[in-house]
Amino acid sequence: MADITMPQLGETVTEGTITRWLKQVGDEVALDEPLFEVSTDKVDSEVPSPSAGIVTEILVKEGETVDVGARLAVLSASAAPSSTPQRPAEVPVAQAPPPPPPPPPRPEPQAPPIAVTPAPKVEEPVVTTASPGPSQGGESPNGSGTRGALLSPVVRRLIAENGIDPAVIPGTGLGGRITRDDVLGYLDVRATSKPSQTAVAVSTQVPSSSPAYSAPHPAGLSVPPSPLGVRDEVIPFGAIRRVTAEHMVRSIATSAHALVAMETDFENVDRVRREFKDRFVAEEGVSLSYLPFVARAVIDVLHKYPHLNASVGDDALIVHHDIHLGIAVDLALEGLIVPVVHNADGQSLRGLARSIADLASRARSRKLSADDISGGTFTITNPGPFGTFITVPIIAQPQVAILSTDGVTRKPVVVSVDGMESIAIHSVGTLALSFDHRAVDGAYAAAFLKDVAVIIATRDWKAEF
Repeated sequence: MADITMPQLGETVTEGTITRWLKQVGDEVALDEPLFEVSTDKVDSEVPSPSAGIVTEILVKEGETVDVGARLAVLSASAAPSSTPQRPAEVPVAQAPPPPPPPPPRPEPQAPPIAVTPAPKVEEPVVTTASPGPSQGGESPNGSGTRGALLSPVVRRLIAENGIDPAVIPGTGLGGRITRDDVLGYLDVRATSKPSQTAVAVSTQVPSSSPAYSAPHPAGLSVPPSPLGVRDEVIPFGAIRRVTAEHMVRSIATSAHALVAMETDFENVDRVRREFKDRFVAEEGVSLSYLPFVARAVIDVLHKYPHLNASVGDDALIVHHDIHLGIAVDLALEGLIVPVVHNADGQSLRGLARSIADLASRARSRKLSADDISGGTFTITNPGPFGTFITVPIIAQPQVAILSTDGVTRKPVVVSVDGMESIAIHSVGTLALSFDHRAVDGAYAAAFLKDVAVIIATRDWKAEF
């Protein structure tokens, strides 16, 4: 027997939704044959079977969302070949056992009912919620009981760590399942409520007279909600926004963020772009932006400053000698994703331009695979097309640096020709590097940025064409 579990589809992905089972109970499946389709906030993909066998149980229905590592199905060993096309009769089909018949009435006298003492008067009205006993599928804070089947490991841990009775938390997941946000929302309400000796259950509805919105906060932020105005609109965070919020807050809490920025002369790049842009579109099918030039320069300089192509381990710096370049992609102003150009140091400027355009296109059409968003060692974000002056990006964990390429504009600069200085109009932009001060110091980061700027300004870019 082999368990099929929810795979980790990306470094920041914590859960996935089963959109379609490609095999049913009783079907045979071969090694690496697609078994089911899964959707996450990052990718939609088919998941291959890790072994050959027969599907004996499907534990998660289509449309259900479960955490990474959750059991999805069970495979048995492959059956012996049969000359008949019918399935073996002995293949078990997962069915719920019939409920046991109720026990006959016991002649012994029943225990006397428990007396209920009226609650003492307090300043606020007491709100009570019936807590189901063990025979009703109730559950203790440690996650035992029938209802525990609806709790993910993350939810179980939050409930146990905070000593919460799950009976007082309304579940908003599929089939009443308690989600992580439900627990965090309950903790927010409990933290901001007036202390009382009487347990107060959380309501699943916000009364119309309520002065504030008490929905769960993403990333577990215990921040008092803002008062709602008459014209205010409550828009719950979607999956991408929620995961982004969690990752950004975690990154700020993890890394010692610092910033260095430098103006960079793009005139040399701009001249080449103007000369080759039409031919490049005709030959490659994509436009020639500033981004592949910056990427090419960054890759070259990372070989000289490898401590920025790294991650922080347990009291150690882990230097990655393969450069896997993450490129932040905007998703129609509704979120972002960071696909990765793997082994980017083996690609030319043309190759980088093709790879970046391909990843951006597939990201916006939700056709990225799990491999496309995994394994990045250094990231570039490109708000420059919006004309930004300087951007302070947040590091993509577990990396130690991220470069922002801001807007390139025409402006007067001082140039020197044969020892004589003069004023000229050049294309100038800003490069801003956020780095983890645990990994490197400011001088190291500044030296890296200076070398990137020098390459952009002085390299013979025509040789790339």
